[in-house]
Amino acid sequence: MAYENPLAYVLGLEGLALIRSFTGTYDRAYVDARLDEIRSLVGGAEYARLADGIDVESLSPVDGYRVWSETYDGPNTAFDADTPLICEILDGLPPGPALDAACGTGRMAALLADRGHRVTGVDGSADMLARAQERVPEGEFRLGELTRLPLADDAVDVVVCALALSHLPDLRPVFAEFARVLRPGGHLVTSDLHAEAVMRGSLPRLRLPDGTPGRIASYAHPTGDYLRAALAVGLQVRRCEEPPAAPPPAPRAEGEPDGRGGPEVRAGVPTPRPADPGPWEVWPWSLGDLVPEAARVANSGIPVEIIWHFQLS
Repeated sequence: MAYENPLAYVLGLEGLALIRSFTGTYDRAYVDARLDEIRSLVGGAEYARLADGIDVESLSPVDGYRVWSETYDGPNTAFDADTPLICEILDGLPPGPALDAACGTGRMAALLADRGHRVTGVDGSADMLARAQERVPEGEFRLGELTRLPLADDAVDVVVCALALSHLPDLRPVFAEFARVLRPGGHLVTSDLHAEAVMRGSLPRLRLPDGTPGRIASYAHPTGDYLRAALAVGLQVRRCEEPPAAPPPAPRAEGEPDGRGGPEVRAGVPTPRPADPGPWEVWPWSLGDLVPEAARVANSGIPVEIIWHFQLS
């Protein structure tokens, strides 16, 4: 059981923003502003509103995605980060038999089918597979695990695995499976949450049927984990991308409206904090609105995903 506290998250943003001052970029006024903001959070009226946290139970991927399958295809910033890059890689590959590993609702299967590949999808959630089959009627979808793919050796020319590997504590068994089902010269394309994003709390979050928040178990895999798992089974790196998160808006000039009907920024006057930071127990980054400058600096340039293109030797 994990414990999550909104005040702890906001203070964490302030801490990360203060650490950035040691890069030589920010001056005394910036540091003083962060410290003043921390004092107001801990000692002011905000404390009572933010001090109560929640206990959160971790869910297995199968249980979590059973719930998430109902809304998985809704707006998802992770899709915005990986889809253009994966399409760019796939556009350079000839059509052939392909595997969408951990296919979910068939997002990657659809991209593969659109490019002429004969698609097989594998997922551990029957609910996700049903939606994938509706999305890609010509595909073949099978229930199975990443570490024991229900495919023969040398079965496919392309494997795509999107936003799934962070649910595994060890990448080596699944990369061995990818290499097993790939033909010599075949291509593996993966995307996942970057270790930096996972460590900052970007975990798959959802509400359970009773309304309580849930988290799908996730692990932070640094870059070296992927390389060690891939190179050991003969997969060579063709490309690696680490797209950053879209930064929050920069502070507005004095008197400039925010475009959303919000308050103006005036020199020397703190921007009023929103009365409601949003459903933080599901979307904790909404808490960044309470400390927008700290959130902007803390998250600036931080990669949100890591995308790989490997080829089997």
